Amino acid sequence: MKLSIIIPVLNSPEIVRRSLLHYDKMSLSDDVEILYIDDGSDPPVSGVCKGLSIYQTNDFRDWTWALARNFGAKKAKGEYLLMTDLDYIIPKNVIEYARNFKGDRLRFKREFGVLDEHGNFTQDVETLLSYGLLPERIPKRGVKMPPHPNNFCIRKDLYWEMGGYREDRVGWPYPQGEDNWFKKTWLRFVKDGKAEDDDPDLRPTIYMYPNGQFCGDVDYNPFGLFHKLSRKTERNAKWQNSQS
Repeated sequence: MKLSIIIPVLNSPEIVRRSLLHYDKMSLSDDVEILYIDDGSDPPVSGVCKGLSIYQTNDFRDWTWALARNFGAKKAKGEYLLMTDLDYIIPKNVIEYARNFKGDRLRFKREFGVLDEHGNFTQDVETLLSYGLLPERIPKRGVKMPPHPNNFCIRKDLYWEMGGYREDRVGWPYPQGEDNWFKKTWLRFVKDGKAEDDDPDLRPTIYMYPNGQFCGDVDYNPFGLFHKLSRKTERNAKWQNSQS
């Protein structure tokens, strides 16, 4: 197996349905698998598409995606792990790029996008605005957005050499800082010559549904498509700053 796509899922059945339609249109290669790691959904996640496996963590605490990512990495058969979240849309060219990637870790550029109810991708501005994207972003930045450390493709052996994701913070209020900790570990590996970074100019683009802070509210959830865990905590500097 070449590539394992690992995606934690919590109480987002409509996004799961659209995503599986999206993947089914791709005719994925036999050496690509998709692992949905059900992080305590009620009812449990279900669905069918080529290469899909669904696993249950049976952990019903809030904000357990670090545990879910490690759980998926243990179940994965691929030489490489492509890790992202359910609010991202992975196009086929990214999957093919990751399949053929020979380096240590691959990062992605990001833009806004949506899968409609038929699993079709669009970046139509009116659609993005209907999902809550703040109108003032369009003339300034178009559909582009800055990169984020929570989406990447990495050699599985290197992922575990780095220690995987920290699970000791599971149960803390959001944000728990796992992504930034993993990023700092990666930078240390690069500095120590244990890994090589990818070429930023060659990074392919993945897409994210408008939600949360990009819609003016850290808990903004377009059409109730995602889980309902709140990001309004004392630890969330973005939310605290918005209140001052």
